Amino acid sequence: MELISIIAILIFIIIALVVLAILQIRMAGIKVKDFLSFIQANEMLDKLYKFSKRYKLMTPQEQIIFLTEAEKVFDAYDKIPSLVWEDEYRKYSEVLQAYQNIRVSRWNEEHQK
Repeated sequence: MELISIIAILIFIIIALVVLAILQIRMAGIKVKDFLSFIQANEMLDKLYKFSKRYKLMTPQEQIIFLTEAEKVFDAYDKIPSLVWEDEYRKYSEVLQAYQNIRVSRWNEEHQK
């Protein structure tokens, strides 16, 4: 009987913590769906950051994939206040710089033909 009551209390605490987290996200003016997208985009940002170091060596296909994934990350980050992701600003900035460089180089290649 004690075990059941302990499990019930633990389940109640977990549910209360989840509800509290959702309320805090909503009070910050963020939709829960946007916050979950941000978490996924944050993981992708780490991968793109590694690729951004070697953007000059990417094949055209890799560049297209990089551009597509970077746009998804930028979209997710745009929906979240910058205060939340200020720790990731350096990575975001470097990925953005690589994105812009790839876009410019691809535009130049297309218009030189």
